[in-house]
Amino acid sequence: MQGLCCVAQISPALNGCTLLVSGLIGRSWAMVFASGGFSVKLYDNQPGQAAKALTEIRKQLEELEEGHMLRGELTAAQQFALLSSYDDLAQALEGCFFVQECVFEQLEVKQNIFQDIEQLVGKDVILSSSTSCLVPSNVFSKVQNRSRCLVSHPVNPPYHVKLVELVPHPETVRTIMDTTHAIMTKVGQAPVCLKKEIDGFAVNRVQAAIIAESWRLVRDGIISVKDIDLVMSEGLGMRYAFIGPMETMHLNAPKGLEDYMQRYGEGIMRVLTSFGPVPDFFSEGSKSIFNEMCELIPTDQQHLAARKEKRDQLLMGLAKLKKDH
Repeated sequence: MQGLCCVAQISPALNGCTLLVSGLIGRSWAMVFASGGFSVKLYDNQPGQAAKALTEIRKQLEELEEGHMLRGELTAAQQFALLSSYDDLAQALEGCFFVQECVFEQLEVKQNIFQDIEQLVGKDVILSSSTSCLVPSNVFSKVQNRSRCLVSHPVNPPYHVKLVELVPHPETVRTIMDTTHAIMTKVGQAPVCLKKEIDGFAVNRVQAAIIAESWRLVRDGIISVKDIDLVMSEGLGMRYAFIGPMETMHLNAPKGLEDYMQRYGEGIMRVLTSFGPVPDFFSEGSKSIFNEMCELIPTDQQHLAARKEKRDQLLMGLAKLKKDH
């Protein structure tokens, strides 16, 4: 098993604290919670991994502070002082009020860790998973008290992309959703609440629709890989960075959304009916798309790492722009 869960506990000096687990998402979550003044405990069942994560976090916090992109009102040193690492789950969970699990996407692993956690925490502790594709009713199936369970799905990387989806278990009570929404808001995230669970949640369902049509357009020879990405990055993405599709439609007609649909609704339905079936991403024809992408960005670690770093730098710049907007 790799890096595990995050936990939060009450701190006399601050408003609260949260413990995370190591791994890329866990480290990012730890930085987010610390930026909001929460004391954060990191746990990993592999000895030394949580402590190693702290070293990486210290470096990132210092770099963010140097680049004037550090979140929150505390300095990098003050935020780092809120972090601690543990190799023992019981110690990591002691005094917690919020647990954020960040292990890899394997259902049985997540089910078992929450089963273990429930035996070590009080009945009022919120149990939250970072899963991006497993519904809460499956993740928490081995938990006895499921009324305090939910998914808090971030968008990678959470430190720069603030959206987090809050997805309830069918038995989750409203106060748990409200409390988690308040916590996420306090640490600077932008939480959205789903009213019930659904496969893929909201983000990945919308993303899947974009992926499918983009894939079909490239596969059918309508447009290149490079140009379909430009459709989003230099077109739709420009306005979607600040307003969503519903508001976009509302603003694109003289009398709002209903007027928009009266003007363009039939055309939208016509286009939608022309969409083909779900693409087979593993077919022989997909190889040409893979190759076209690799020509643009080779898959060796040097090229991928450089592009990811550039992505994060651009996201930081956009985050700053949105903050100042």
